[in-house]
Amino acid sequence: MNDLLLEGERVDQLVSQGVQIIQSPDVFSFSLDAVLLANFASIPKRGTIVDFCSGNGAVALFMSPRTKAHITGIELQERLADMGKRSIVLNNLEEQVEMKQLDIKDILSEIKSDSVDFITCNPPYFKEQPNSKKNPNPYYAIARHEIHLQLDDVFQSASKILKMNGKIAMVHRPDRLIDILDSMRRHRIAPKRIQFIYPREEKDANTILIEGIKDGKTDGLKILPPLYVYGDDNQYLPQIKEMLHGN
Repeated sequence: MNDLLLEGERVDQLVSQGVQIIQSPDVFSFSLDAVLLANFASIPKRGTIVDFCSGNGAVALFMSPRTKAHITGIELQERLADMGKRSIVLNNLEEQVEMKQLDIKDILSEIKSDSVDFITCNPPYFKEQPNSKKNPNPYYAIARHEIHLQLDDVFQSASKILKMNGKIAMVHRPDRLIDILDSMRRHRIAPKRIQFIYPREEKDANTILIEGIKDGKTDGLKILPPLYVYGDDNQYLPQIKEMLHGN
């Protein structure tokens, strides 16, 4: 294992899936959002899955035990993509999962149009504002702010490579819901499932999960039951514990 790690890196584990992942405090590490997305996505048992904004490959790796589909992670930042590639080797998943360093806006250079069954995406959450305060760490800034990638870029590229009735699932912030829905509709993706995530009861939702279908009917949207993360004791509630640690 040590020959796969660079200086300052560590190996973390998602116990529920038996997956190990290479992380570093110097770059943007995966959070609960990645675990939520991987569990929420109604991924196919077989076929082709593409993970946009893959980072160090967390969502792609977390989905792998649930499917026999081939999974391709797409990540802009070279260092994160390299960490993802090494994590794939660490988990002996070279036959199922691959990582490509690529700008999503150039997706057709690597992925054929109308060829993908499912896309997952954990994109930058915050609009790029000229005067907005950003993390001085460029890895964090690019992961959190729409510096290189905007919502419309995500859905435009998704629509190009998804098959008819292919799906895309995204994790984001509730205050961007209208932007998300508008962009989905512009690019022929009908929203079908939404779930709001709350830090605890009596708090506002701080995360949203949404899934849509390319060229799907525009009716039939389902709002799933709310998901709460913490109990009154500030410990993870059972459903979250199961996602992280299994039964």
